[in-house]
Amino acid sequence: MIEIRALHNHDEFVEAVRLQQLIWGFEEVELLPVRLFVTATKVGGQAFGAFDGGNMVGFCLAIPGIKAKDKPYLHSHMLGVLKDYRDAGVGRMLKLEQRREALSRGIELMEWTFDPLEIKNAYFNMERLGAIVRRFVLNQYGTTSSKLHAGLPTDRCIAEWWLASPRVKSILAGEKLPQSEIVARISVPSDIYTIKETDPTRAREIQKRVSDQFLQHFSKGLAVTGFERTQESGTYLFTHWSNPWDSK
Repeated sequence: MIEIRALHNHDEFVEAVRLQQLIWGFEEVELLPVRLFVTATKVGGQAFGAFDGGNMVGFCLAIPGIKAKDKPYLHSHMLGVLKDYRDAGVGRMLKLEQRREALSRGIELMEWTFDPLEIKNAYFNMERLGAIVRRFVLNQYGTTSSKLHAGLPTDRCIAEWWLASPRVKSILAGEKLPQSEIVARISVPSDIYTIKETDPTRAREIQKRVSDQFLQHFSKGLAVTGFERTQESGTYLFTHWSNPWDSK
């Protein structure tokens, strides 16, 4: 029985820092420190933990931000789950708690970054949560010490989660949405995880191709609004999409 609850005290923040080391294998200089968790929770951010009994098995941290026209939003900077719990729905539970708490304060948007080569994560973001993607950043965090990043540049998609939108409500309710006309696709081979471990040169070639295609499609005003998985690949689906805040 997994319990999701807000993190409040120093010991819980310390445990969240320890989980960063276990999940990503970061060197100490790259860890989010305890004081960031403290500050985030005092200035309108979020810190939640997932607990199995008394043991923290996952956590997430979000910090507040301001968009143009004084629109507040949350940037979900980090979410991690221990390996043994990654297929137990813990990540989704954490995201849903983030959404519930944000909506209780009238916050309509949450954003986060993710690696476009992490196709399992991409499917989760688009098809399980209802996020969309319209922006892409090359090497956002520089090269890190995490083995999960395999020494590659940290190219990142920026997920937008419009928390109260009909799209998100329908997807979270398990409804299958009709897909808008698909105008472009980007495919990533399903064995990308093995390629990253065994053939770094090929992994970098795939990453560069994918990054170039993302930048090209986004320059035309397209957005990722869907994701398909087959045995051979994961594919980002691009359509035309309008920003809900543009009409307000």
